[in-house]
Amino acid sequence: MDSYVSSHLQKYYKNPDKTKRDVQNLLQHYRGLQPKVETFVFNDGASKQLLCLGGTIPVHYKGSDYNIPVALWLLETHPINAPMVFVRPTSDMRLRISKHVDHNGKVYMPYLHVWSANESDLVALVQVMIIIFGEQPPVYSVAGQPQTNPAAGYPGSLAGYPPYPTSATAYPPATPYPPYPPVNGPSSNYPAYSGAYPPYPSTPGAITASAYPPYPTSTGVTSTQSTGTISEDHIRASLLSAVEDKVRRRLSEIFAQSQAEIETLKKTENELRMGQSKLEDLGRRLDQEQSEVERSIASLRERHTELEDSLGKLKSQDANFDVDEAVVTTAPIYRQLLNAYAEEAATEDAIYYLGEGLRRGVIELDVFLKNVRSLSRKQFMLRALMERCRQQAGLSA
Repeated sequence: MDSYVSSHLQKYYKNPDKTKRDVQNLLQHYRGLQPKVETFVFNDGASKQLLCLGGTIPVHYKGSDYNIPVALWLLETHPINAPMVFVRPTSDMRLRISKHVDHNGKVYMPYLHVWSANESDLVALVQVMIIIFGEQPPVYSVAGQPQTNPAAGYPGSLAGYPPYPTSATAYPPATPYPPYPPVNGPSSNYPAYSGAYPPYPSTPGAITASAYPPYPTSTGVTSTQSTGTISEDHIRASLLSAVEDKVRRRLSEIFAQSQAEIETLKKTENELRMGQSKLEDLGRRLDQEQSEVERSIASLRERHTELEDSLGKLKSQDANFDVDEAVVTTAPIYRQLLNAYAEEAATEDAIYYLGEGLRRGVIELDVFLKNVRSLSRKQFMLRALMERCRQQAGLSA
């Protein structure tokens, strides 16, 4: 580590001694990485001079070793906040999008998610990256272009590795890990990370990236000396975080599906209840109509019985039955009213037939007028008599 980098750490970093020891320990294990102070421009236009460990790390994949170009940016609060890790593909490489690497080259790993200022270090971080990239390479070679050494430009890098994998679809894209929560330690003033990827710092004016949010740190944990290897606690924490993330996504899917099914069932229940109410109302109306029909049937049967009895009596009577005796009134005034009504109806018929006789020429006009005058006078008297009888009997007019 040159004097400029050391002086920059002493001047701008909050924990320069810890940061320097962590960087030196990493450089002893991985000589393909070199420290440089470069400008990091955030999305809001703010820029900072940060320590960048750029170069390659060796990854073993399917029996061959590859140099994967990466860049580790250390924030001024290191090691309180986790580094920002990016994959830097060369011109003959392309990023392989996965749950660990997004389309900007940003690296997501459970180890970064559970970063601890007292227990995590850069060596363990790179070892976890080597393990993950060995299972799922972050880059692939572009077919039809000459292969170049991805470690070129980085002093001390490993050379002579075979070409990079050329399949771009060996691993389907997956959703990256969620944003990391803020730490309990000193806060930083970096903007929220939005996934932008900084290009090579050889052209500082063109570097664009977004800030990286603070990672969670452990409080109250006894400080331990970094061993430079991945401990069982690191592996367990990484696995627990990955399993937790997978279970959370699965539970979210199950919860959303269950909610949709519950809403459908509730809607069906409401429709069934409305249908039940309609059926109950219809049943009550049918019962009422059935009762009315039964009463009507009983009344009609009584009427039918009465008619049959009357018909039987008529058949049993003498053939010389006097029709004038068929109707018997209960009082003399009713008898007088009945006779007057019968005579008035007969008079009306007589006047009608006189008119028919005149029309057909059966009678003369003077005969017609004489008889009509007489019948009309009689009809008037009968109607006056009926009106008088109604008044005496208390009947309506």
